[in-house]
Amino acid sequence: MSKKEKEILKETPVTQEPASQEPEVVVDVNNLSVGFTVRGKKINVIRNISFKVYRGETLAIVGESGSGKSVTTKTFTGMLEKNGFVSNGSIMFDGMDLAKFKTNDDWRPIRGKRIATIFQDPMTSLNPLLTIGFQISEVLRLHHGLSKQEAKQEAIKLLKKVRIPNAEARYDDYPFQYSGGMRQRVVIAIALACRPEILICDEPTTALDVTVQAQIIALIKELQEEYHWTTIFITHDLGVVANVANRIAVMYGGQIVEYGTVEDVFYNPAHPYTWALLASLPQLGSKDEALSYIKGNPPSFSGEIIGDAFAPRNEYAMNIDFVKEPPMFQISPTHCAKTWLLDPRAPKVEKPKVIQELHERMKRAAEELKRQEGVEDE
Repeated sequence: MSKKEKEILKETPVTQEPASQEPEVVVDVNNLSVGFTVRGKKINVIRNISFKVYRGETLAIVGESGSGKSVTTKTFTGMLEKNGFVSNGSIMFDGMDLAKFKTNDDWRPIRGKRIATIFQDPMTSLNPLLTIGFQISEVLRLHHGLSKQEAKQEAIKLLKKVRIPNAEARYDDYPFQYSGGMRQRVVIAIALACRPEILICDEPTTALDVTVQAQIIALIKELQEEYHWTTIFITHDLGVVANVANRIAVMYGGQIVEYGTVEDVFYNPAHPYTWALLASLPQLGSKDEALSYIKGNPPSFSGEIIGDAFAPRNEYAMNIDFVKEPPMFQISPTHCAKTWLLDPRAPKVEKPKVIQELHERMKRAAEELKRQEGVEDE
C-alpha cells in the first residue's frame, strides 16, 4: 500500500452512515390555480394548491364530487375543457412547466406516452366502433413504431397481462362484448402499452361492483410494482385507498385541506372534513348507529369563497372560519392540515366518536373482511 493510500485511509472513517436520500420528486405543483370561463365570467375552481408527487409512490387525492380532484390532474395532461385555463402557478415535470403548455404539439410527447390516465367509465375511453385489439395495437404502433403483426402479438400479451381470458380469441371483440370490469382491464392494457412514468387513475372502480373493484385495485397495484410507475389515485372513498396509497391529499372547495401519509390521515386525522369522510365509511359503522353523512352541499364556485370553504357544513366551525381562510398548519414533517382548530389559540374540541375509536373500528372491519373472505373460500 502506498504512503498516499495510507494517508487517505487515516482521514476516512472506518464506518460511514449512508446519506439519507430524499424521495425523488416527479411532479412539483406550486400555487396552482385553475379556472373556467362560463357565460363570459371567469370562475376559479382550483385555488392555489401546492403538493409534490414522488417517484414510485401512490398518491391518493380524496374528496367529494366537485372538490377539484379531476380538474387538478387534467392539468397534467392538457385535458381541461376548452373553457378551462391555468391562471396561476406551475407544474414542474422533468424540467418542464406543464402549466405553460398550450397546443397539442406541446402535449403530444407527454399525454399518454409519459403521463397516462384511466378514467371512471371505460366506455368513454374506448371507441365502440373499433375492436379491442385494434385500439391497443394502434397505441403500440403510434408510440413504439411496431409493425402491424408485432403490435398484434404485443397487444395479446398485454391482454393476458391484465387477465383477459382467451386473449387471442377476444382480440377481435368490440367493447360492448366485454363487461364493465373487463373493459376497465382493456383501458389498463392501453395505458401499459404507452409505458408511462405516471398513471392517473380517475375513480377507475366507481362504476363497478365491490368484488370487481377489489380485483381492479389489486391489478393496478401489482402492475405498479412490476412496471415501477408512479400512481395518482383519485377517489371520493377513503376506504378504497387504505391499502393502496402511500400518501393522501384530501381536497375540498378547490383546495388541499389535509396532506400526509396514510398513517397520518387514518390514525391522526386533523381536519373536520377528513373526520366527516372517515365517519361516513360504512365499514367503520356499527349496527346500533345511524349511518353518518356530511350534511349540506359542497360550495358553489360562482361567487367568492370567504373564509374556510367547509365552514357552513362544519359543526366545529368558529367565527373566524367564516371570515378568514386558515393557513396550512404543519403537524409533523409529513403531515399538515388547513384548519383553524390547529391554531394554538383555538379551543380544544372533542373529535367525533368514530374518530376517537378509529383504531378499534378499523381492526374490527379488517377482521370482518377476513371472515367474509374465509366464508367465500369454503
